[in-house]
Amino acid sequence: MTKIDFYLVKGDELLFACRLISLIYRKGHKIHVQTPSIEYAQALDEKLWSFSEDSFIPHSLKEDQLDAPIRICTETDSPEHKDVFVNLSGSTPIFFSRFDRVAEVVPEKESDRSAARKAYSFYKVRGYEVRYHKMGRKSR
Repeated sequence: MTKIDFYLVKGDELLFACRLISLIYRKGHKIHVQTPSIEYAQALDEKLWSFSEDSFIPHSLKEDQLDAPIRICTETDSPEHKDVFVNLSGSTPIFFSRFDRVAEVVPEKESDRSAARKAYSFYKVRGYEVRYHKMGRKSR
């Protein structure tokens, strides 16, 4: 059964997503990242190039049609593998259960958390084990 983790982010959501993606990638996983729009996908793409001076995170936008272990997609894209799904889209795509792991990133702003609450309830009602992590602030 798919393992699901929620991460309550303090501070910059994109920076946290970059750190999470980097950590998952360094453990040898392929990652499907779902964003709510092409603009958000492009912002994440840019941030992945610049967030750390001493690391390289091989990634691509789905539109680039490159074979990279990290694919940044919009909410209408379906995944090409079943390893790890990082969800930044604010919705729960129907294909989530094909993945071994799902990482849901929850924004700090209370007004932006309703989608995460719905997703949490969605997973729990269907019997998925859900873990919740409160993340601290990091400078940079």
